[in-house]
Amino acid sequence: MVGIVSAQTTVDDETRAHEIARGAVEARLAAGVHVDARMTSFYWWKDAVQHEREYRISFTTTADRAAALREWVHARHPYEVPQWMVLPVADASQEYLAWVVKETTAR
Repeated sequence: MVGIVSAQTTVDDETRAHEIARGAVEARLAAGVHVDARMTSFYWWKDAVQHEREYRISFTTTADRAAALREWVHARHPYEVPQWMVLPVADASQEYLAWVVKETTAR
């Protein structure tokens, strides 16, 4: 059985977030993408605690498409070291799983 995952990254520009989200769906690397409302992130960078207003982008895809999605996102990502996390989906309806597989299959 094919598994689905949620992959996440962040960017500091809303337009860029929308471009990445739409592009991933158009490329059939993700069945759906959420761009979350602006948030504030705190993190270590260059030996100091930084903070930035960012947008989280969450991609729904299959486990076997996650690596291709990562490469695609990183090629378009504005950060030197993009956040990239892939979280397994523990449970999903068969209908939703079938939809994700269908929409991430190249045509």
